[in-house]
Amino acid sequence: MKFILLSGGSGKRLWPLSNDARSKQFLKVLPTKDGALESMVQRVKRQITKHVSDRDIYIATSKSQVEILKSQLGNDIHIIIEPTRRDTFPAIALAVSYLYSVQNIPLDETIVTLPVDPFVDDEFFSVVRNLENALDLSNAELALIGIRPTYPSEKYGYIVPSKSTDNFLAVDYFTEKPTEEKAIELMKQNALWNSGVFSFKLATLINKIEQKGLPTDYEQLIKVYFDLDKISFDYAVVEETKNIVCIPYGGNWKDLGTWNTLTEEITSPMIGKGIIAEEAINTHVINELDIPVTVLGVKDSVIALSPDGVLVTTKEKSPQIKQYVEDHQPMYEERRWGSSTILDYTKTEEGLEVYTRKIIINSECNLSYQRHHKSKKTWTIISGLGEFLLNGSLTKVTSGDVLHINEGELHSIKAITQIQIIEVQSGLGPIDEEIDRLAVDWQQITEKYITQN
Repeated sequence: MKFILLSGGSGKRLWPLSNDARSKQFLKVLPTKDGALESMVQRVKRQITKHVSDRDIYIATSKSQVEILKSQLGNDIHIIIEPTRRDTFPAIALAVSYLYSVQNIPLDETIVTLPVDPFVDDEFFSVVRNLENALDLSNAELALIGIRPTYPSEKYGYIVPSKSTDNFLAVDYFTEKPTEEKAIELMKQNALWNSGVFSFKLATLINKIEQKGLPTDYEQLIKVYFDLDKISFDYAVVEETKNIVCIPYGGNWKDLGTWNTLTEEITSPMIGKGIIAEEAINTHVINELDIPVTVLGVKDSVIALSPDGVLVTTKEKSPQIKQYVEDHQPMYEERRWGSSTILDYTKTEEGLEVYTRKIIINSECNLSYQRHHKSKKTWTIISGLGEFLLNGSLTKVTSGDVLHINEGELHSIKAITQIQIIEVQSGLGPIDEEIDRLAVDWQQITEKYITQN
């Protein structure tokens, strides 16, 4: 079995902590057994690797999420990068074409696709493992996981079964997000919530891709990816498939997609600096800023603070936040080497853009060896010890050092101990474009590009 984890999302429903570069699955707010905090994607990866090997897991995602995935899951994960977001069918088709034409996976291999952010018990992934058996016994084209509903939800799609065996249910039809009254009727028909978990033989999807006139070769599909319709896997494949079976799951399953549902699983009412008075009942504060927050007399609410903004909302109204959030450049980004926070941005009448950032590079991590064609930078080392490479010349740097990098100059830095930098970057036009990255691995950088010490 091969597993394709789908990592997407616009990052608006959990604003201001989530943004385009840090969707909900990357927020480190879920408690672990040892008292630490982990993200949804870290939790799911930890759970699934109890049942399958790392080498059988692939993550399909957009370019904007590659850095944070590597930061949270490590550099060795298999990532299949979408050139642009085109919904779940194009993403799955691209991943399947990669398995088929690049990895040479056999056509009779079972493929499972699932989102990276369900909140489930470990038992759920034991049930997922049974999908292969359901496909083999039923000769179905698709096998799904259906969740036994606990209330008549209007948020989820429903799977309506036609008949059952000892191992699985045959699917009659699907219904998308019904009214509460309709959901009650569906529950009487033993309908299940659609979990978004699909399994199939590789040959099934390769045939579907060919039927839609799309290339099954990964490199060819990449070339036409921008022209693909934005369409979900449910509409493009599931609704066109007749022979589908479903395995019911009755354990814990939640979509932690809004502040009111997420805070149900956050054990501490305060994350970050601050105080919540006793009378502030059922109120959560998640504070990523280095300033304290004091909460008095505010009940049943969420207060979230990040470099992107401040949210104060009742839990009841928190699902409405998406309609109020405008698209803007993320102020905070988690990267494979650490993090970057925009402290200030200025654009002059002449078109000069000036960014001031706080950059944290974790110990033994490094930036890529790169050059900027449209901007210059000044780095002030606030703390830490590292090695700075500029145009082939390597020097040691530490707190108090000021480093100047002009347009077109090749540069990188490696942290020996964690380094904190204040960066001032200025230039004309979109200064974060037109960047050449020559290498990422520090050993490769030093072996190939150091010309003088």
